[in-house]
Amino acid sequence: MQVSANQSAPDDLVIVGYVSGAFGLQGWVKIRPYSTTADALLDAPSFWLESSAQAAGAPSLSEYKRLSSKVHGEDVVARLDEVPDRTAAEALKGCVVKVSRQAFPALEQDEFYWVDLIGLSVQNLQGENLGVVRAMMDNGAQSILRVAGSDVPEAELIKHERLIPFVDHFIKEVNREEKKIVVDWGIDY
Repeated sequence: MQVSANQSAPDDLVIVGYVSGAFGLQGWVKIRPYSTTADALLDAPSFWLESSAQAAGAPSLSEYKRLSSKVHGEDVVARLDEVPDRTAAEALKGCVVKVSRQAFPALEQDEFYWVDLIGLSVQNLQGENLGVVRAMMDNGAQSILRVAGSDVPEAELIKHERLIPFVDHFIKEVNREEKKIVVDWGIDY
């Protein structure tokens, strides 16, 4: 359903993937998740799909009730309300998929979603400020914090960032209340 003026999208929407195409003939869509785990796509009651391909140029945001979803290789395939056939599913190709943060499954203690780490300040054990978590990435073995100053433009990030593995050896404390991560990492690394 299209979001109307008297209905607004939740404030806590998180981008979790994109529609990579149709799956089968009965309206299922293939979603490529941005995370190695797709729990939010398997549990959320609804997805918010955003398309930038509008005639007026403004992005369109629509809510779709999730009827069913399952992992299929690297993708998640989902059956959505109001997507009756392959043609309707193909029309959604390229849409960004967002889920309300409240719909994410609960985590164990000392587990974190990437979205909760982005923006936290990073200090080393000596109290030196290393920057903020600007992004996260996965190298197959572990998650990696991409840390840089908040004033570094996105286009310059790769030149100025510190890549800190998100493993117990380097990560000493994550304090979401204080919006801070303490790491065993030198300022000159």
